[in-house]
Amino acid sequence: MRNPIPIKKLSVVIPIYNEEANIPQLFPRLMPVLEGLGRDYELLLADDGSRDRSMELLKQNAAQYPGKVKIVELARNFGQHPAILAAFRNVTGDGVITLDADLQNPPEEIPKLLAQLDEGFDVVGGVRQNRQDTFFRKFASKIVNKVTTLITGMKLQDYGCMLRGYSREVIDQINLCEENSTFIPALGLLFGRRTIEIKVAHEARSSGRTKYSLYRLVRLNFDLMTGFSVVPLQMFTLLGFAVAAGGLSFGAYLLVRRFLLLRHSEAEGVFTLFALAFFVMGVLMAGLGIVGEYIGRIYQEVRGRPRFTIRKIHGA
Repeated sequence: MRNPIPIKKLSVVIPIYNEEANIPQLFPRLMPVLEGLGRDYELLLADDGSRDRSMELLKQNAAQYPGKVKIVELARNFGQHPAILAAFRNVTGDGVITLDADLQNPPEEIPKLLAQLDEGFDVVGGVRQNRQDTFFRKFASKIVNKVTTLITGMKLQDYGCMLRGYSREVIDQINLCEENSTFIPALGLLFGRRTIEIKVAHEARSSGRTKYSLYRLVRLNFDLMTGFSVVPLQMFTLLGFAVAAGGLSFGAYLLVRRFLLLRHSEAEGVFTLFALAFFVMGVLMAGLGIVGEYIGRIYQEVRGRPRFTIRKIHGA
């Protein structure tokens, strides 16, 4: 357990992707909070290949805070988590807090997380209260949280909240990881010896639109499940044994029916056989897909391509 030593320098990391509409509101709300902490700080903004005026606006606002703001410009769009990892490689603080740029994670909640880091917690997770998302997003998030907890064994109430705090020790361990598909909150939980989750506020998105479509949410969930557990493969193996046992039992039943109940026509069971055949084929296809996910990730790893490429670092 880390001793409760106050964080001397705080690093705040924010991934940016096409946030032109939110950046003008981000700095006026975030910077007064950081200035009011009464300690040294730095702000790292990871531009994940934005195609709008985000980079231009970041430079304009960063110029107002010399020595405090660093912009990590990626060569192209790599995704939210690789962008955060690129920023992690450049932090200099002994405590790190991440949040989104859309202001759904209020910057005013940062002192809550910092207080827990000061108490010696290695990982501080935010649990969004009174979520201002659509019913579909909240329902999908609840399902993902339950399924992920069941499969990975990691106990997190809110996997999707980006408002989180990490000690420097945990960040250093995360920086040692080289896998292509990863999930930062799960890595933090894996390396943190003392973790806690606290309630944080949540606001409706004031501008722009979410970057996570249904497809990207599904992909992120697959990254989490396949990157931190082999339970899907084990479940498929058990299901295969169960289907095989069921097929063997049904075959024995048909054999008995054939020799002892000759007066019944076997044609009556044709549709049952079709149903069983489609069920078995469905199981096989689902299993093949799960195995394919693992093989695909192995393929990505053995190619050895970088998870992100930094074009240039602007500022501090």
